[in-house]
Amino acid sequence: MVAVLFIVFVVALAIGVPVAFSLGLASVAYMLGSHIQMINFAQYFFKGLDSFTLLCIPGFTFAGNLMNQGGISEKLLDFADALVGHITGGLAYANVLASMVFAGISGTALSDTVALGGVEIPMMVNQGYDVPFSVAITAASSCLGPIIPPSVPMIMAATMTGLSVSKMFMAGIVPGLLLGLGMCGTCYVLSVKRHYPKHERSSWKKRLEVTKDAIWALLMPVILLGGILSGIFTPTEASVVTCVYSLIVGVFVYKEIKLSDVPRIVYTNMRSCSSIIILIGLANVFAFILTNERIPQKVATAILSMTTNRILVILLINLVLIFVGMFMESLAAILITFPVLLPVATAVGMNPVHFALMAILNLMIGLTTPPVGMCICTGAQIGGVSSWKAFKANMPFLITSLIVLMLVSFCEPITLWIPSLFA
Repeated sequence: MVAVLFIVFVVALAIGVPVAFSLGLASVAYMLGSHIQMINFAQYFFKGLDSFTLLCIPGFTFAGNLMNQGGISEKLLDFADALVGHITGGLAYANVLASMVFAGISGTALSDTVALGGVEIPMMVNQGYDVPFSVAITAASSCLGPIIPPSVPMIMAATMTGLSVSKMFMAGIVPGLLLGLGMCGTCYVLSVKRHYPKHERSSWKKRLEVTKDAIWALLMPVILLGGILSGIFTPTEASVVTCVYSLIVGVFVYKEIKLSDVPRIVYTNMRSCSSIIILIGLANVFAFILTNERIPQKVATAILSMTTNRILVILLINLVLIFVGMFMESLAAILITFPVLLPVATAVGMNPVHFALMAILNLMIGLTTPPVGMCICTGAQIGGVSSWKAFKANMPFLITSLIVLMLVSFCEPITLWIPSLFA
């Protein structure tokens, strides 16, 4: 029946059925052909949703929607451009810097691409940057969102594996900064080589003005991380604090949101979150079947029978995750691969938090690789260029991301240093 499970899942994906419903159909087919009663489907579906931690997801996504509607994108980009716009290729660095700040609000890569890309890509093109390059750097920097906390993929990974969300958030800080710095270095090399434009150094008066405009947006990640790291509130409580803060700033400070707009934003957020919640529930049923059939243990045994060398096993895990990330949406990939690969990682001595960060970074890289590459394809639509041109332009950033991935994979302190300080 295991063969039936995977055949139905693959066929459903191939004919265009959404991942969540493909998981559900495969699970139903397996249960109908086995001794397991169908009532288990409902039980494990709701068991997957019975988690206080999952309340973070609608909280952080709602806050991201509020801040996006509240004009934060333009203010963050103006702030970053005033700081680094005088360097050759300055708007590219501003793109990365704005994404790093926005990452502390939205928690998802695609929302970063949509929110910032609509402003950044036309602005870069108007100033003389290539369209494919503008799309590539926007999409690549958007992948910082799920690495720098808060992060919806981290919340889901922690829920699936029983890890601490706070530790996951802390572990993502250094890898996120490394990835951002690496992208800035790549931008510098390409900008100098291609003679991309720069503008005159902004006066300190202008910098103070744009900082004043952006200060409320810049304070949010500080409040969020400061509260979690100091123990003032949990990640779930932090998501509620972020929502309240975003609403106050959007309505009363930036005044880009009217109170009459809030119901529409809530409805949009409910639609996006409901699809994630359904995916989590059906993935939990699928995970129950995998556990019942001892698939994780069999995969671990198969990999470890080939080699027990820690370095080779970590490389194999990376290859599997990159391959999965090339074809599957990241949240679905986390729910499917984590229960299978975590036993393999722990068998060679990997810390579960270290493994989780490595895996999430792998899947974020998949958002910019062909053939699916959701962030690249979305950016290409915004920029009005073919996806393949954008994929080609992204190659330097892809190489940078892979270098950072190898550092994160084999240098454990990069992820575990900050969590160890707050142990």
